[in-house]
This record gives sequence, C-alpha cells and structure tokens, in this order.
Amino acid sequence: MKTFELMSGWAFHDQEPFAQPLHVAADGRILRFALRPGQIVREHSAPHSPVYTVVLSGHGMFAGADGKEQEFGPHALIIFDSAENHSIRAMDEDLVFVTFLHGAPGYQ
Repeated sequence: MKTFELMSGWAFHDQEPFAQPLHVAADGRILRFALRPGQIVREHSAPHSPVYTVVLSGHGMFAGADGKEQEFGPHALIIFDSAENHSIRAMDEDLVFVTFLHGAPGYQ
C-alpha cells in the first residue's frame, strides 16, 4: 500500500504550472498540479486515456473539446474523454488539483 497527503506539500513554480508526479507506473499516473493565479495549462490531450481531475483547492476555468470554459472549485470532479483537448486556467487564487490517467507512455 502507498499513501499520499494530497492536501499538504504543495509546490508551486512562479513562471509556469507545476505538475508533481505522485505515482507513475505502467498501468497509470497520478499528478498533482499547482498553479499560481493566472497560470495556464495550455490545450493538450491524453491520446490513450481519459483524464479524471479532482479540484483540491482554489477555483479555475476548465475547458474541454468545445473550448468553452467553465468554473470549478474544491471537490469538483471533471472528466475529459480519451484524446479530448482540454485546458485549465487558474483564476485569482492558487489552484491545486489532482489528475488520474490510465497508463504511462514510455514507462517500463
């Protein structure tokens, strides 16, 4: 069994969002993102996995394939389909969320 404290030990980068790998294995990845106000995770996709995201702290604007932003805050679950383009933007406060993906490309 492995455990992680999701609500402590956050690390931020001043110039860009920080994605901290909490767990990486052949069958999946768990990443904790920490964004300062105004930082953006630019549009991208996970071609081989749905993306399950849970907001831990703060509020952000999340956009899926249609490009329309929607605001979500703590305890929200956002699901992006496999290969769905998506982006995230922190609003006027720090934004922290955890993301779960199937598989880890290139992981042996």
